[in-house]
Amino acid sequence: MSLGALLLLAILLFLAGNAWVIARSSSYIESTVTQCGPERVGVVFGTSNWTRSGLRNPHFHSRMRTAAALIHAGRVEQLLLSGDNRTRAYNEPRAMWQDLTRRNVDGERLTLDFAGFSTFDTLVRAKNVFLLDKAVLITQRWHLPRAVFIGRALGMDVVGCVANDNAVKGEWRLRLREWFARAAMLGDLYIWHREPYFLGPAEPIMPFNATEPVTD
Repeated sequence: MSLGALLLLAILLFLAGNAWVIARSSSYIESTVTQCGPERVGVVFGTSNWTRSGLRNPHFHSRMRTAAALIHAGRVEQLLLSGDNRTRAYNEPRAMWQDLTRRNVDGERLTLDFAGFSTFDTLVRAKNVFLLDKAVLITQRWHLPRAVFIGRALGMDVVGCVANDNAVKGEWRLRLREWFARAAMLGDLYIWHREPYFLGPAEPIMPFNATEPVTD
């Protein structure tokens, strides 16, 4: 009976934690490009541009499409491309830069963060390395509650911009994993006080076509 009670308590805490994250972040998430911003910098979260089966990753391309649309609509001025670059053969920020420049985004508007190994690392580095206090976060709807919650817990004034795409086969696995990631995030923030994998010196993002750094 004690084991059952503990299991029930764990399930209730898991569900309550997810509900809290979603409730606290929902008012800061916008669904269309015209509702997002205006803001100086948009943060694009990295993911592979190819799936394990060798197909184009629709989540990657919807993030790039939304990020480019924000630039072209004047809703953000610059983009911070943050992703994983642990090996020479796998480079998410470089793939994002290549895709966005093909979408006619000026390369001078793009800043690459090669140590965005996780959502948490991306946001801590956005604040402490790139010195951002405000930003638009660009990723899928199911990912945004966690991203927005982390950013605001770190003291950043962030809003989420949904990277729209159609439902993808097998996406339920990502959505299910996100429920566990939200619960783990609460432990990282409030129990274990997680630190990013790598910080390094401050590298403030220069305003487009300017010479002096400006922080929000």
